Amino acid sequence: MDKFKIITTDGKAKRGEFSTVHGTVQTPVFMNVGTVGAIKGAVSSVDLKELGTQVELCNTYHLHVRPGDEVVKKMGGLHKFMNWQKPILTDSGGFQVFSLASLRKIKEEGVSFNSHIDGRKIFMGPEESMQIQSNLGSTIAMAFDECPPSKAERKYIEDSVARTTRWLKRCKSEMERLNSLPDTINKNQMLFGINQGGICDDIRIDHAKSISELELDGYAIGGLAVGETHEEMYHILDVTVPELPSNKPVYLMGVGTPANILEAVDRGVDFFDCVYPTRNGRHGHAYTNFGKLNLKNQKYETDDRPLEPGCQCPACRNHSRAYIRHLLKAKEMLGFRLMVLHNLWFYNTMMTEIREAIENHSFQQYKAAKLEGFSGNGED
Repeated sequence: MDKFKIITTDGKAKRGEFSTVHGTVQTPVFMNVGTVGAIKGAVSSVDLKELGTQVELCNTYHLHVRPGDEVVKKMGGLHKFMNWQKPILTDSGGFQVFSLASLRKIKEEGVSFNSHIDGRKIFMGPEESMQIQSNLGSTIAMAFDECPPSKAERKYIEDSVARTTRWLKRCKSEMERLNSLPDTINKNQMLFGINQGGICDDIRIDHAKSISELELDGYAIGGLAVGETHEEMYHILDVTVPELPSNKPVYLMGVGTPANILEAVDRGVDFFDCVYPTRNGRHGHAYTNFGKLNLKNQKYETDDRPLEPGCQCPACRNHSRAYIRHLLKAKEMLGFRLMVLHNLWFYNTMMTEIREAIENHSFQQYKAAKLEGFSGNGED
């Protein structure tokens, strides 16, 4: 049985359903980022249900460092530990290899680097990443890869991508072994492979073709939103997505703004994640259909309207811009929480609207209207 069912298409935009052991995901979907098993901003798994979250993304490296994946396994796995019954995707730790560049050493076996918490030496390779993710018991495990800088030398990118392919094969073998063990928490854990190649069309295309032969559960496009322009990113999607299996979901890692998501859906992408709604929320920025609102602006000091008039999120139903601004200025945790609740609601609601627009074959009109609204400054 195909796990990914495409219900309808509108141009290249796809409306699908992805079946997992933890429930069916309606796509396109935005995954809410809970790096260490929680959304930053005091948002609980109970809140996530109200916000319409379908998938939570957690991070292998961060959970390995603390509390430790063995601790999570003893607690019955991440779903039980967090009290979250819906799907969880775990990022492999590969991006931390990229972001901790000054602390790492990459070899064929894997990567040695120092913990950003206490400096202790950590070794992570394909097998270790799969073992940690198996201990966490996530729904979808990401293959361990290297994310080369988008503007790296071509030879470096070629060597890095070849190694990522070798690592992917090792990840697949190790996951098959782990899923067959009697004490494995989730014996139905899925594996997504990651396409890399910087902004080199031919490397991206060749890599997409080679990993497609491995018949994985899904395919991600990594190494974007790391310094290249939006135009370069969209071009890579234009040339890469068609080379990935049409009967498997495509996940664009770490992207992005509401406009980025609309453009990527238009190019056939199904899964997204990004820290923007949470990080920007904690810094006082609210996403609205009329652009981004900077709540720290003086003009909102006595503004008694909600963040976005008509919004049904917990923040907008109950509090004014003036009050939330006051909380942010006073550095009250409630201010951060209300901003994050609003932004996640905004993102999740937008994804619902995107799915409806594709079903109604009106995605182009929806996208155009949404992009026009985003060009404003947050005023209604």
